[in-house]
Amino acid sequence: MAATRHFLTLLDFSPEELDTMIARAIEMKREHRAGADQRRFPGQVLGMIFAKSSTRTRVSFEAGMAQLGGHAMFLSPNDTQLGRGEPIEDSARVISSMVDIVMIRTFGHDVVETFAAHSSVPVINALTDDYHPCQLLADMQTYVEHRGSIAGKVVTWVGDGNNMAQSYINAARQFDFELRIACPEGYEPSAHLLEANRDRVSIVRDPLAAARDANLVVTDVWASMGQEAEQKARETAFSGYQVNGELMSHAASDALYMHCLPAHRGEEISAELMDAADTVIWDEAENRLHAQKALMETLLLANR
Repeated sequence: MAATRHFLTLLDFSPEELDTMIARAIEMKREHRAGADQRRFPGQVLGMIFAKSSTRTRVSFEAGMAQLGGHAMFLSPNDTQLGRGEPIEDSARVISSMVDIVMIRTFGHDVVETFAAHSSVPVINALTDDYHPCQLLADMQTYVEHRGSIAGKVVTWVGDGNNMAQSYINAARQFDFELRIACPEGYEPSAHLLEANRDRVSIVRDPLAAARDANLVVTDVWASMGQEAEQKARETAFSGYQVNGELMSHAASDALYMHCLPAHRGEEISAELMDAADTVIWDEAENRLHAQKALMETLLLANR
């Protein structure tokens, strides 16, 4: 039997496979809206392991698995031996012997890597401190739906060099676009990632310069989960790094802006943009459901 495939970062699939998955997500969205029966995986079970709280990730995976005809099981550290110190390797062996696919939302990226290495079923990274590849699938789906292929385009990231910024670096490589990262000094993404992708990724300190003629502008909260104590210091460091009408006026005339949510209006994004009638942010959020269904379908079929 072929080795079990996992989705821990965007680099786990080829650019061609990712394009196919995005097209499938768009198709599945159309099917779902038309009321089609998508229950192709009756009796399949998704184990959902959460060490970090969540709204969109839990709802989209749980609803998605139900729509595919399967069942989703929510596991928090309070409910499992993982929270009481059972080795990840042991948990992976046991859980994967009883379910068909696993998604993990946790802190250290090494946790999902260790779990996947000892799992007999596909493992999905539903967010770690280093990467958030599922959100990138939804973002890329949203861009394709509204503007077509993102290949050759310019994307500007405004804000912290966090797990989303690092996933955008991987996306620049896999989807073939130029990425400009506007962040204050000391808040850059991984130096190793930047170096490995320096042919298409650059740091531009001035957010207005970074946004010039961009086709897509993306941001996220200034303080991620676990960084609440840094909120005040970050507010000071990131003042001037807000995505607002002034910044978007420097982007291409048909540029889109995105935010993975939850958003802090008046901090990283203006209320004016967040609540604009023509924003694609709500499409972007909904597309988590469709992109992840396409992902789960791909992995479940690959593991048959």
